[in-house]
Amino acid sequence: MSGERETVLVTGGLGSSGRWVVDRLLDDYDVVCVDLDHPGFEATPREGLDFRAADLTDRGETFDLIEEVDPDAVVHWAAIPVAGEHPDGTTFETNTLAAYNVLTAAGRADARVVQASSDGAYGFFFADPTPLPDALPIPESHDLLAEDPYGLSKIAAERCADRTARRDGVSVTSIRPSWIQFPGEYPCREPEYVEDLGAGAGNFWSYVDVRDVADLVAAALTDPVDGHEAVNCVAADNALGRPLVDLLRRHYGAIPDDCAVAADSDRSAYAIEKAERLFGWTPSRSWRDAADERVHAPDLLEG
Repeated sequence: MSGERETVLVTGGLGSSGRWVVDRLLDDYDVVCVDLDHPGFEATPREGLDFRAADLTDRGETFDLIEEVDPDAVVHWAAIPVAGEHPDGTTFETNTLAAYNVLTAAGRADARVVQASSDGAYGFFFADPTPLPDALPIPESHDLLAEDPYGLSKIAAERCADRTARRDGVSVTSIRPSWIQFPGEYPCREPEYVEDLGAGAGNFWSYVDVRDVADLVAAALTDPVDGHEAVNCVAADNALGRPLVDLLRRHYGAIPDDCAVAADSDRSAYAIEKAERLFGWTPSRSWRDAADERVHAPDLLEG
């Protein structure tokens, strides 16, 4: 580690999207990548990168780690990423405990924070039946009505962020990505998704490229907010490339009364203007180019 640049501790940095975040931040920071497993001391990390293993649901481990590293900033990206893979209580407890521990330790270390929330906090995807939003496009101020354990854990993490920002006076940004896609691997463009209107209706056919997510993390670290702010992180267009209003009418038979989306617009259902206002971020990738793009996933090891 150079000691000349700021140090950012990234949790979940070996995960499928976390490694893209780490790769992006290595342009500007020294990075400590924290995950449940260590790649081994025989593995040589890239310049400016260090690895640590920790169970973030263990308060002692988390506090000790962040106190030892003493980072300038923390990116909390570790989580069970979806409901249904684990028992409901495990998903909620794991994500909530980890968020509480990391945010509390970061606040005590006076480190600014960017954390992964989710559009799952709104409660649309796993609801049965899926409710229509109160407004289109969906603003960050929309009620958070999640019933599933994953969405509930993200609401809890955002409430922890409120507390940390208020009590410790540090900046916290909660990023709410929609369904994250990877260049050359866009399941939102597979035939079973595109040809079945119901397949993507739960999040209103929204998605985002992982590189745009990493760019927003970097932008939020560069321009820390006052207090805690949550921002949507979604591609500008919807995954079907069709007028959003028509998709809603066809699948749900209605649109929200408060609808500011033009009839011919193929935009996303989520508002993204807040991220542009706070951080100058706008999504630059679309399925039209990225679905077939040949880009290798970042390698965090030398050679």
